[in-house]
Amino acid sequence: MRLKAASLLVDPVPAPVLFLLGAVSMYAGAAIAVLLFDEAAPATVAWLRLLAASGVLLIWRRPPAAAWRGRRLLLAGTFGLATALMNVAFYEAIARLPLGTAVAIEFCGPVAVAAVGSRTVRDVAALGLAAVGVLLIADVQWTGSRVGVLLALSAAALWAAYIVLGKRLALGGTGLDDMAVGFAVATMLCSPLGLGSGPVWRAPRLLLLAVGVGVLSSVVPYVLDQVVLRRVGRARFALLLALLPATAAVIGLVALAQIPRPLEAIGIVAVVAAVLLRSPEPARGASPVSHSPG
Repeated sequence: MRLKAASLLVDPVPAPVLFLLGAVSMYAGAAIAVLLFDEAAPATVAWLRLLAASGVLLIWRRPPAAAWRGRRLLLAGTFGLATALMNVAFYEAIARLPLGTAVAIEFCGPVAVAAVGSRTVRDVAALGLAAVGVLLIADVQWTGSRVGVLLALSAAALWAAYIVLGKRLALGGTGLDDMAVGFAVATMLCSPLGLGSGPVWRAPRLLLLAVGVGVLSSVVPYVLDQVVLRRVGRARFALLLALLPATAAVIGLVALAQIPRPLEAIGIVAVVAAVLLRSPEPARGASPVSHSPG
């Protein structure tokens, strides 16, 4: 009911506009997170994002008691932990790499899932094109930050796990409730990462920024995705998905003055082409994986 009410507010807005708003929200949150790295470690900022997102979702959704028991709790908790670790790896990566570069590398995750899941010529070709793009990016970044490249690849692998687990949650028809539970469980399990968050708690401005990261990067994109997924066809959704690495690169340029080098830019374009080439995901029953969860 609450999701339906939210949908009524955005129904007049065209689906591509909603998708781009979600993408801008996602990566604007990531840009704010980069600014917080001067005050707290990237892993700590990732934990604060998770804490803020789980708090907002729990207050909004108020999951029923059944969501906190048995196999449903186990699946939600595993999903939440995979999401948390992915966010930690992604934030550690963007502390060392330009935002657009890290997002492009991270897209190897969903492209690989598509290739393994279907093994069509189209998806295998997409995986090869993505690999070429990542190799071009890595060739530029390896000397300066090989750790950053490896962290972005780790985020890609965890995104693949997020897709598989998220699809199982979505098929149960309780994705938002289980996401709230999973994020809460992951927040508790990863609480040691919050030990370095003292400076943020002592400064209201920084705390507000941390809450903003959680809302912008997790809550807003996911809710908008649920609306978009019900309104667009598979091919159109895949086309929209291909905009994300480029969107991240533009936000990195505007908000963080990160200018891609020529080979790096070609690599990002290759990843965008790979996302366009891969077989589209179903529009119905899809998991909450449309926007990069970084």
